[in-house]
Amino acid sequence: MIKRTYVDSNVIISAFQSKTASAILALSVLDDLKREFITSAFVRLETLPKPRVHGFLEEVRFIENFFDRCVDQITVDDLLVEHAESLATTYDLSPLDALHVAAAIRGRAHELVTLEKATKPMCRVKELSVISIYQE
Repeated sequence: MIKRTYVDSNVIISAFQSKTASAILALSVLDDLKREFITSAFVRLETLPKPRVHGFLEEVRFIENFFDRCVDQITVDDLLVEHAESLATTYDLSPLDALHVAAAIRGRAHELVTLEKATKPMCRVKELSVISIYQE
């Protein structure tokens, strides 16, 4: 079965920038042929501007390649933001984490993969499977 996966921005950034155990897991998620990826403008905003402004072309290509492989980009609108606000209130999520979770739910993701620690509020969300690949 192919899993619809929403990847938190930190997974993409780590997959390119570091050689930690978490980064190796991040690369394995991004390379997993049993996953199809969905994304949002929030992920683009968190991943592309910095490497573009600093001229890190290889990193930009890596990130753009990820976006090219995504099967869906979730539309941002007032209903999504309202849902995010509700999720933030229910789970004590940061604003951007709430937007990521709302986008993943709207996109019918089977899972949201993140590098947040398993003890963080995002990992308590019950509306979808949130998988922490954080390694110390």
